[in-house]
Amino acid sequence: MTSCAVTKPDTSMRRGACPSLASPMQTGDGLLVRLRPAGPLTPAELRNLAALAERFGNGVLEVTARGNLQIRGLTAATVGQLGAAITNAEIAVVDGLAIETPPLAGVDPSEFADSRTLADALRGAISERQPALRLAPKLSIVVDGGGRFHLKDVAADLRLDALDQADGVPWLLSLGGTARTARAVALLASERVVPATTELLLELSSLGPSARGRDLDADLIRQRWSDAAPAVLHESSRWLPAGIHDFGDGGIVLGLGLAYAQTDAGNLMAFLQQAEEMGATEVRLAPRHGLLLRGLDRAAAAIARQLAFSHGFLVAADDPRNHIATCAGRACASALLDTKAVARLAVEVGRDFLDGSLALHLSGCAKGCARPMASPLTLVGAPSGYALVVNGTASVAPSAYTDENGIGSALARLNALVRENKDAGESARSCLTRLGTGPIAAAFEQG
Repeated sequence: MTSCAVTKPDTSMRRGACPSLASPMQTGDGLLVRLRPAGPLTPAELRNLAALAERFGNGVLEVTARGNLQIRGLTAATVGQLGAAITNAEIAVVDGLAIETPPLAGVDPSEFADSRTLADALRGAISERQPALRLAPKLSIVVDGGGRFHLKDVAADLRLDALDQADGVPWLLSLGGTARTARAVALLASERVVPATTELLLELSSLGPSARGRDLDADLIRQRWSDAAPAVLHESSRWLPAGIHDFGDGGIVLGLGLAYAQTDAGNLMAFLQQAEEMGATEVRLAPRHGLLLRGLDRAAAAIARQLAFSHGFLVAADDPRNHIATCAGRACASALLDTKAVARLAVEVGRDFLDGSLALHLSGCAKGCARPMASPLTLVGAPSGYALVVNGTASVAPSAYTDENGIGSALARLNALVRENKDAGESARSCLTRLGTGPIAAAFEQG
């Protein structure tokens, strides 16, 4: 946990670095910084951050897919002023290695373990290392105690997933991926987790500052810890922040999503003022571009939910905007696609294929920053217009093209393709998988 030191910002970032107050990222709408609050924020603290975003930036705030806060539209002069203002407001942020825990850790009664204790022990062990570890800027560790709002589908270089076992809570240590894709290497008792994880971080440090979890030899590590054979994680259901969630002894949680990952300072401040007056006591940033409010009773949460909707937030899991992943679009100098405008168009004409069974990825360029994994449908900005990738990432060869003026009709044709071919009870994703790339590409390109 640190305060925000006021230093001259380094704006010459290489790709793969993380934007921070010390090293903001240059984008199409100015400089961007990413903040990781050290814990829950009060509504007043988040309102203060929104006011600072409006004062020193362009008033646009984002919650990332991993639950971090981004402030956009800063300048080299105002970045330092923002840092000083955050320090003066005594809002603590975390820098250094990202160690991520579920957003309701310590609150959700269904979690196997409170992951915060282990995460704090890891941070302490890492901070005490001398000489300091030289790790990749985007290297991350997930410490997932389980529960309803788990981190099973959040990718990490090192994963620690709690398992529910009769003789205690062991931790499954895995390398490079989500809970489903990472390579399990050991099942460890709690007292062995920090030494084992630190050992792997030392190995990564020795490999150089660009080494990631995928670069470690899983087979050798399994042999090294042969007395701690790995187990298999059970599948966990995917969750969305939006909605009113009852956590029993953990209380009522009002979950909100940010449409296309963004909100503006005015709407956020107005809503937080109203929510605080109704009893909200804390706000937690959540993966999938979410905000989780605690302190409201069920009746107040229902009223606050309607107020949040009027301010443009996502308040229900069936809102199709939950299933569209967009990058910054025109706010990025690399973008050739206005992702936010196309997203709004997709919601208008694409109700049949946006049924919640698939993710539509809108990427301003081939880097695919908003969604690195493959999507059933990806639209990519290209010099010749807009490219459609079927079942792939933004960087692979497209299946079809349309020009900028034809994107609305192309999306409407995709919607008609699903509507006219979907069997009773079939999802859009299943329908498109059954039809295959050829008919999808033809519908996108042709009338």
